[in-house]
Amino acid sequence: MHRSLKLLTVFSLFTGLITLSCGSTVNQKGPSKTNSFSGSEYNIRTIAFYNLENLFDTIDEPDLWDERSPIMELKGNRSVAYWKKIDNMAKVIADIGSKEAKNSPTIIGVSEVENKHVLEDLVESKYLKDKHYSIIHYDSPDKRGIDVALLYQSRYFKPTASKSYEVKLYNEGKRVYTRNQLLVSGVLDGEMIHVIVNHWPSRRGGEARSRPLRMGAAKYNKKMIDSLQKMYENPKIIGMGDLNDDPTNASMKKVLQATGVKKEVKDGGIYNPMEDLFRRGYSTLGYRDNINLFDQIFMTSPLLAKDKNYKTWEFYKANVFNPHYLTNSKGRYKGYPYRSWSNGTFTGGYSDHYPVYIYLVREKK
Repeated sequence: MHRSLKLLTVFSLFTGLITLSCGSTVNQKGPSKTNSFSGSEYNIRTIAFYNLENLFDTIDEPDLWDERSPIMELKGNRSVAYWKKIDNMAKVIADIGSKEAKNSPTIIGVSEVENKHVLEDLVESKYLKDKHYSIIHYDSPDKRGIDVALLYQSRYFKPTASKSYEVKLYNEGKRVYTRNQLLVSGVLDGEMIHVIVNHWPSRRGGEARSRPLRMGAAKYNKKMIDSLQKMYENPKIIGMGDLNDDPTNASMKKVLQATGVKKEVKDGGIYNPMEDLFRRGYSTLGYRDNINLFDQIFMTSPLLAKDKNYKTWEFYKANVFNPHYLTNSKGRYKGYPYRSWSNGTFTGGYSDHYPVYIYLVREKK
């Protein structure tokens, strides 16, 4: 496999900062290497993010450029492709984190969705219907109608507030209409957390030319985090999204001042567990044969366990979810994510991105 596409599998072992087995559980002394979660004295919740690669319906909206979406380029069988795409996305979501948490993600941010309707079809699919997901979605000013959203299992997470923040960016004096940033505050099993879902501007036109746009998007994130830290005492904030930047790019290191080294995280600072994965050559997509980990989850310092007692929700570990069925096994794109759309056709695949996820752990009460 090409070095640039050296990817985590769901069975990979973490080393360094997050040295824990993917098949591990948590026991009375805190997380340790055992074979299952049965009999555990701890709860574990999966928090995830997934770029759904152009999850659009088959209806042409006159006010949007959705006719440029891949499904509208199909010559026929659009409905068949749509429902297969829905099932594929739902299957992946159902599988994320399930080996350890014995459940699909409690909270999952998604991007590249057209509207709330496609999300309703998604959560009502055969793979997710019994999970009872609720949806938080706002339309954004993106010209193609691409939005972000949050799905959550309402039996565990109770939103108290949500807001979609319009990101006003300019390039050479012209407005760039990009995706809004979604902030959701809520109670996770009795404890307040805040989640920000992102999809920052792409690298179209070149990384250097588009960099200021992502720096601008990062500044919006930083303002939101700063505001939450003024409103709440030691808030637990989780940022996630397709950032179109790597963990070591300026948007993360200079604007958000995120670090992949736990001991370097100051009070109120940001820890990015994806940085360690990236430095070891892992990625979530194949972009022009480069090593890129654009899909990230990061968090503020109150989510980092200090005494390992896990009395409140604490970060346990992070991972990239890419079982074999999500990866091309042959051909020109061997080792790349098995995407849904290619050259005006529906491939029967999933997405051109792998999902990412983290586990939060807390002692059972």
